[in-house]
Amino acid sequence: MDRERDETFAERMDRNWNELLQELRVTQTGIQVLAGFLITLPFQQRFTTLGDGQERLYLVVLVAALVSIVLLMTPVIIHRVLFRRGVKQQVVEVSDRLARAGFVSLGITLVLAAALIVGVVTGSTGGWVAGASLGVVVVGLWLVLPLSLRRGD
Repeated sequence: MDRERDETFAERMDRNWNELLQELRVTQTGIQVLAGFLITLPFQQRFTTLGDGQERLYLVVLVAALVSIVLLMTPVIIHRVLFRRGVKQQVVEVSDRLARAGFVSLGITLVLAAALIVGVVTGSTGGWVAGASLGVVVVGLWLVLPLSLRRGD
C-alpha cells in the first residue's frame, strides 16, 4: 500500500491510468481540430498562392499534427487491445512515454503552425519570429515550469 494515499498497487495503477486518460482527452480534441483544419487547407483557393517554402512548411506541420494524433491516441488503442490481460502497469508506463512524445510532437506542431500562419499573413520573418516566440512559451510553460515545481518537492 502507498502510505500517502492508502491505496494498493492496483488502485494506484487505475488512478494513474484515469489521470492519463483525462490529460489525453484534453489534448486530443484540440490537435484533432487543428489537423482537420490543416487537412482542408489545400482545398482552399488561397493555398495556391503559397511559396515553395511555405508549402514544405505546411507539409511538415501537417505530418507533425498527424503524428501527434497517432501518439496521443495509441494509449487508448493499447488499452483496448490489452484489456483484461493483467498488464495494467505496462500499459500505464508505455502510455506515459507515448503521451510525453505526443506532447513534444504537439508543441512542435503548434510552433510550426504559428510560423506558417503568421508567415503567410505578415511574411517569412514575422512567421519565424512568431514561431520562435511561441516555442519559448511552450518550453517555458510545458518544461521549465513543471521542472521548477518538481524541484520544490
